[in-house]
Amino acid sequence: MFVIMLVFRTVKQEEGHAHKVHCSRERSRAAWQAIEEYLMPFVEREQYQISSKCRLHPSNDLFRDQEEHKIHVDINEWKCGYCKKHFRAEKYLDQHFDNRHYNLLNISDGKCMADLCGALHCDFMMDSKSTKTKCNPAAVAKNHHLCESLADSCFPLNQGPSASRLHELFLHQFCDAHTCSGNKKLFPKGGKKKTSVFYLAISILTMMMIPLFYLIVYLHQSEMRKGTQELRRISKRKTKPS
Repeated sequence: MFVIMLVFRTVKQEEGHAHKVHCSRERSRAAWQAIEEYLMPFVEREQYQISSKCRLHPSNDLFRDQEEHKIHVDINEWKCGYCKKHFRAEKYLDQHFDNRHYNLLNISDGKCMADLCGALHCDFMMDSKSTKTKCNPAAVAKNHHLCESLADSCFPLNQGPSASRLHELFLHQFCDAHTCSGNKKLFPKGGKKKTSVFYLAISILTMMMIPLFYLIVYLHQSEMRKGTQELRRISKRKTKPS
């Protein structure tokens, strides 16, 4: 009981003394998720090296090092990779980072991945089932311009065939959907393939059922052989002369 109260008190203290960073960790995480899922598989396929000057580069994510020091132990258990402290939810680990490991953030460069959210569709990444709001042409135009500037700076057309292909892909994957027409699909090229939890469960269940199936078949055949042998014995007894 004392330990629980101590942990709770520590969390409350960290909530109260967290440093203020003018960059949303949650939206930065959503931006990086969009990059990782819908861009990086194609970048890796092209074996293209994104320049550190590109705002999509991991080094330009203020929280990247902290995010990589998160250890998801179990459903309700997270661990800090710096000090090994455990937390029951990711939000408490975020608060811990803000308070205890604030000194590891390099805030002098003003790197904030959340600033790219307009181009990278963070709202969709954070809640793909969110209700549609009325389209704002001015905001759409601003996001589209930001998106195109990312394509130009990260995948310059004069940097060879791979850069040209990725430039074109980025425009289709991220930029074309910035329109009020509503007829452009978001991430049309797809992204990183994920193993469905349902598919994984079915696979495991199938693997467990196969040995059971063969066991049932074996037992059934054994019973059939025993039954056949018993019928033969009975038949022989009946045919013996009296």
